[in-house]
Amino acid sequence: ASLFLSERSNLAGVRHILLVLSGKGGVGKSTISTQLALALRHSGKKVGILDVDLCGPSIPRMLRAQDSDVHQCDSGWVPVFVDQEKSISLMSIGFLLEKPDDAVVWRGPKKNALIKQFVADVAWGDLDFLIVDTPPGTSDEHISTMEALRPYKPLGAVLVTTPQAVSVGDVRRELTFCRKTGTQVLGIVENMSGFVCPHCSECTNIFSVGGGEELAKHTGVPFLGCVPLDPQLSQSLEEGRDFIQEFPKSSAFSALAHIAQEILVRASQQSC
Repeated sequence: ASLFLSERSNLAGVRHILLVLSGKGGVGKSTISTQLALALRHSGKKVGILDVDLCGPSIPRMLRAQDSDVHQCDSGWVPVFVDQEKSISLMSIGFLLEKPDDAVVWRGPKKNALIKQFVADVAWGDLDFLIVDTPPGTSDEHISTMEALRPYKPLGAVLVTTPQAVSVGDVRRELTFCRKTGTQVLGIVENMSGFVCPHCSECTNIFSVGGGEELAKHTGVPFLGCVPLDPQLSQSLEEGRDFIQEFPKSSAFSALAHIAQEILVRASQQSC
């Protein structure tokens, strides 16, 4: 009973929970999660990020918060605020490791227990959106995350793929997983969709093209857009800078802004 009360009180102020999923590693879920958070913040929203990618917690670095510490309060862990306005808060296992290079060599039950603790014991306060960045695949961690969040009726999931058929096939399996677990799919994002030349801004399709859009069409799921490989975006993530603020003329910016707008529309529809 006490655990349920703790969960209820810590997520009571969160209006919308958004999962970022993919059946494959290396497609840029953490990048999309981070940029979505920044785009929603620039739309005036208060955002939290829950990084449950336990073996690859990269978001603290992407938001230049890797040297921060997590503190305790009466209702649990206090998330790390990544900006002075306290409009983006973050919780990640990266903050709990003694050394940044420590590997998380844990069996499933220990990982699952930590995910449940992340959901129950982080004092988020009032948030418009909680973005949950997940590990690749449809593993134990996914099931634990879905089960822990199901009572709070998540807004839905954004599925991230790259254009190649191999990636799209893995994301198709993730789509099946969402349907089996009753998770609404808000749409598919095709990441790394072409390369934007930093000199002439021409976009070249170094991978194949259109796999994500084709998958969306075949499965009846909305297609949220293509985010190109952009050196400015990569540099921003490496240096923990706000790409959304610094590069408004980039084609990646317009793609990310469109995806955030689609999420806002869906959230407003759910609130009606």
